[in-house]
Amino acid sequence: MAQTRATQLRDLIEDDIASGRFLPGERLDELALAHRFNVSRTPIREALRSLSQTGLIDIRPHRGAVVAIIAPAQVIEMFEVMAELEAMCGRLAARRLTPATRTAILTGYKACAEAAAGDDTDAYYYANEGFHAAIYAAAGNVFLANEAGRLQRMLQPYRRLQLRVRNRMAVSLAEHKAIITAIETGDAESAATSLRNHVTVQGERFSDLLASMATLHAAE
Repeated sequence: MAQTRATQLRDLIEDDIASGRFLPGERLDELALAHRFNVSRTPIREALRSLSQTGLIDIRPHRGAVVAIIAPAQVIEMFEVMAELEAMCGRLAARRLTPATRTAILTGYKACAEAAAGDDTDAYYYANEGFHAAIYAAAGNVFLANEAGRLQRMLQPYRRLQLRVRNRMAVSLAEHKAIITAIETGDAESAATSLRNHVTVQGERFSDLLASMATLHAAE
């Protein structure tokens, strides 16, 4: 139960950082957060420790937790790298798919579809994470899966923001379907292209992300 509460707190603090309530360089006071959420400092510490592992906050000696300074341009660069890592995972998954990894990918897709049907962006966020993790596993390359997972965790709050853009869940789900089709049919290049386009922030999605990050950008 404590871990579940810590996870909930992590998500709430993550949202506050991504939306600009907490600005880059700002110190996150454990006691103030504990009062705000009406909890002890223990789950707050767990939540902050979890966020530090994603790179969203820094734990500094004598100062505690501080919101990391990540410029919008750097976030875009991270998405570019993420898109290429996902493309590699998709290409390998199409070549190395097994019955077990296929089932895991389809299970992830079903969870995404259920969340989208319920218009639940938070549920979709977690289901989407599971869907992509299943593709990483299907690639059959542990090092690649670990690197993709690490960068995905760093981009979590920004991916969450994107899901709140109007119609993004429906579009994302359709993209998932195309990705599955390419992987199931063994079309490695189509799988790579579909995943790259799915993750790349460009055009209107680029503008939407920058708009969501406006407060953070102003703080820079």
